[in-house]
Amino acid sequence: MARVLDLLEHRGPDDTGWLSWDGDTTCYGRRDELRTAAVRVAFLHRRLSIIDLSNGGWQPMLSADGQVAVVFNGEIYNFVELRAELQGLGHRFHTRSDTEVLLAAYGAWGTGALPRLTGMFAFAILDTAHKVVILGRDYFGIKPLYYTVTGEQLHFASEIPALLELDRRDRKPHPERLYYYLRYGITDHGGDSLLAGVHQVPAGHYLTVDLRTWAVSGPAPYWLPDRDRRERLTLSEAAARFRELFLQSVALHLRSDVPVGTALSGGIDSSAIVACMRRHGGSELDLHAFSFVTDQSGLGEERWIDRAGAASGAVVHKVEVNPEELRRDVDHLIAAQGEPFGGTSVYAQFRVFQRARECGVKVLLDGQGADEMLGGYRVFVAARLASLVRAGRLPEAWRLLSAGGRLPGTGWLWLTLRVANFLTPQGRHARGRQLLRRTLMPSWLNARWFATHGVEPDSLAYTQRPDVLREQLWLMLSERMLPHLLRYEDRNSMAWSVESRVPFLTRDLVQFALALPEEFIIGPQGLSKLVFREAMRGIVPAEILARRDKIAFATPETRWMIALAPWVDEVLQSDIARTFSAFRLERVDRYWRGVRAGRRALDAKLWRCLNAIQWARHFGVDAEFLS
Repeated sequence: MARVLDLLEHRGPDDTGWLSWDGDTTCYGRRDELRTAAVRVAFLHRRLSIIDLSNGGWQPMLSADGQVAVVFNGEIYNFVELRAELQGLGHRFHTRSDTEVLLAAYGAWGTGALPRLTGMFAFAILDTAHKVVILGRDYFGIKPLYYTVTGEQLHFASEIPALLELDRRDRKPHPERLYYYLRYGITDHGGDSLLAGVHQVPAGHYLTVDLRTWAVSGPAPYWLPDRDRRERLTLSEAAARFRELFLQSVALHLRSDVPVGTALSGGIDSSAIVACMRRHGGSELDLHAFSFVTDQSGLGEERWIDRAGAASGAVVHKVEVNPEELRRDVDHLIAAQGEPFGGTSVYAQFRVFQRARECGVKVLLDGQGADEMLGGYRVFVAARLASLVRAGRLPEAWRLLSAGGRLPGTGWLWLTLRVANFLTPQGRHARGRQLLRRTLMPSWLNARWFATHGVEPDSLAYTQRPDVLREQLWLMLSERMLPHLLRYEDRNSMAWSVESRVPFLTRDLVQFALALPEEFIIGPQGLSKLVFREAMRGIVPAEILARRDKIAFATPETRWMIALAPWVDEVLQSDIARTFSAFRLERVDRYWRGVRAGRRALDAKLWRCLNAIQWARHFGVDAEFLS
């Protein structure tokens, strides 16, 4: 058990605690008193002190009657309002912590407390009166919660390495999840992980363990968005309401007993956050922003970062990275992430959180989720086009195609082919896929290996719904994009004991955005985030709101990979690479030689293969299964 606490130290270096229950007696204490042998339930906790820095926030926390205990990772932002409501019901509080509010909310409402919470959270509650343990996770999966079930044993943890220390199972990859990662870069959604038998409580769900029978029920949803709800507002009314909700959310996310800063990319989302922080904090707020910058043409955001920083009066800390630093840190990064990740932009984010910690800033606000809920990716323009075509609104579709084809990073052919993908069933658009040189099982993947392990290749584009854009927004939020971005952010921030908060991701904001007319998300000229741009007028500098490009934490990946050539060669020539039969190593190696020689453009498959190999090596994934 002490080893588990060591593995999770980075998530909570400020304090430790344990609790055990033997079916009758509850014991608890700090690390140097650790006693968890021969018990039915044991909780371990590492504390990152953010709210109520006193011992009052120590965990595991027990209810006054000693019947309920909780371990909790994250923040309940509306704990002040919930505390007042619970006091009205007669509850007496003894600390200023949100953990005690969570404990009291469960005591008052049971699992009915979950939809009342505004926050990011993963928790375990031991209810000795009802003989149950409940594991719960926030609406969007901002905070992680993994578990395994073996016979009458259930283990859970915030990170997979700690979980594997508790449950020393065979480490076999999950073939379907491996396909989705290698083919599409998708991980983290739903109830599985990349390791077979290692599950996660899905976002917006809870799981119940009956301690009398050891039966596990769930995961059960406690919230799902109403995807049929529609807001009937004008654009100006919708913008005013979005502005109100967003300002409220930023105010809640500023609740902290330690300094709060922000990650600043120079885009609309992060610029809005830093501007709203200044609006709430006034001139006395000591506001610090942290940014990744690069000198590569076409990727630099420095002038936008400087503009947003100057407008908000923030002290901007800039992080520059060179390939040698990436090579030095890549194994640490892979270990910190726990599962493979999409590309080197994850390292840029990793270094931004490192700088924040070095500057003594323990909490950062970040714009994660805005692109997925407000149409920030170019593919959403194609999805809006598909909605117009499916509705028979062809003149509007033509105007959008004409305007959207001139946006940076698109083109008329690109948009047309993606519209066809959305509207044509999988078996009927092979010609379009050939034009794009995209197949469900490209030649560098080993189709026979996946077939042997029961994996059917899948298309992620076609939908039967009339509102294609709205459907794609929800899929990006729930499956395609946001889940793995949140994992990257959580592990990168926690690696440096920094708490990352995401004010776009509240239930009210996301539900409101999904209920808006599609033309409020993607405008008739292909402009993304239309309602949010309108909402932020007068708060964010006009020239930032007028931006039509998208860069964010883009890194000079080709230059970095060429500089990392000795490392790439070493990985591709390793023993584990030769046993990794899910992809055709000779084709990946040939492609890499083409990139090095300048004959091929770098794309995502190289990094995915390299990362999968190193992940398998680091975590001891079963080589026999891979071959």
